[in-house]
Amino acid sequence: MIPKTYEAFQESLDLNAPPKDWPDSLRSLWFAAKEDWDASHDIAQEIHTSMGSWIHAYLHRWEGDKWNAGYWYRQAGKPFPEYGLDEELKVLVEAHL
Repeated sequence: MIPKTYEAFQESLDLNAPPKDWPDSLRSLWFAAKEDWDASHDIAQEIHTSMGSWIHAYLHRWEGDKWNAGYWYRQAGKPFPEYGLDEELKVLVEAHL
């Protein structure tokens, strides 16, 4: 079942893996929240939507690649955030829910 709130999403982090019936974007965010950059990136780079670009941007920002992150924020139609990574993850999850 897809979580209805950010708090419910956070509770799902106790699982060993995200549910298979979740959309790829939410699964990617789940791996990001578990600090598994590679798994999150593997999924995000195959999501050819503005949400996929936004997640991709977040991931490159997280790794410190500001130039690459900037490219993906532009692809997503989003400004480069002025807030921290934890807040952006929450904004991303809430935008998906």
